[in-house]
Amino acid sequence: MSRALGIEARDRRRAMLLTAPALVWTLVFFVLPFALMAAISLWQATATGMIRTWSLDNYTAFFTRPAYLGAALNSIEITVTVTVLSVLLAYPMAWIIAEEVPRRYQRLALTLAVIPFWTSYIVRSYAWSLVLSRKGVVNDWLAGWGLPLLDLANSRAAVVIGFTHFFTMLLVLTIYASLVQLPPNLRRAAADLGAGPVAIFRHVVLPLTLPGVMVGAFLTFALCIGDYVTPQILGGGKDLALPQLVMLQVGRRADLPMASALSIVLMALVTLAYLAMARWMKEPGK
Repeated sequence: MSRALGIEARDRRRAMLLTAPALVWTLVFFVLPFALMAAISLWQATATGMIRTWSLDNYTAFFTRPAYLGAALNSIEITVTVTVLSVLLAYPMAWIIAEEVPRRYQRLALTLAVIPFWTSYIVRSYAWSLVLSRKGVVNDWLAGWGLPLLDLANSRAAVVIGFTHFFTMLLVLTIYASLVQLPPNLRRAAADLGAGPVAIFRHVVLPLTLPGVMVGAFLTFALCIGDYVTPQILGGGKDLALPQLVMLQVGRRADLPMASALSIVLMALVTLAYLAMARWMKEPGK
């Protein structure tokens, strides 16, 4: 009995030693900076510096100033639109790679799908800015067919297109990983029981691949709502998003407390999105 307890204690110490670096890293580079940012969000900025008085004035200002609420609403609308479009585009692409492409060519197909990840994020944004400009590829094609030109540059549509192009590739990976893990016998059994292709997809394939879809959707939401580069380059400053508003507080007003409060609000939105999606991220039956 004592020997078993000794082995258990030794295994516990070994586990603690193995996890200690990750715990220290999380504490130093996430928990402590987050606690400091939360504390600063309760201070007040003045012309001469920050007043370390604890109050909720910054959060009150967020909920009472239309510009701040508008930026939050813009971020949510853009992010939800991008997430939905990315899922709708990525699922068929992942399905084609997993089901229609021969197994020996699937790795090549995935490589071609993720090629956009190999280029700089800023370069991709500027490339879309050129494509969607007044004299860009899209309008050149429309002009060639005698169609009216589209004013896509420096607009919310341009931001959505740039985001969707990037995050569709991310979702393809997560959905593909779920599709290739599906046992073929499940679909055969459903077909033997009289289920058609639509019923098999609705009642077998979709529920079993939903965790992969939701994981990719959450990653898309979290990365999209916190992105500053793409809205800044493609949006033209017309529809301010929360990350842009944070940068304005830091760069132009030097209001670190308000910037911290806005960052806390941004993290709260990501947390709410996680809580809303968490139930679908688990594997069925767990």
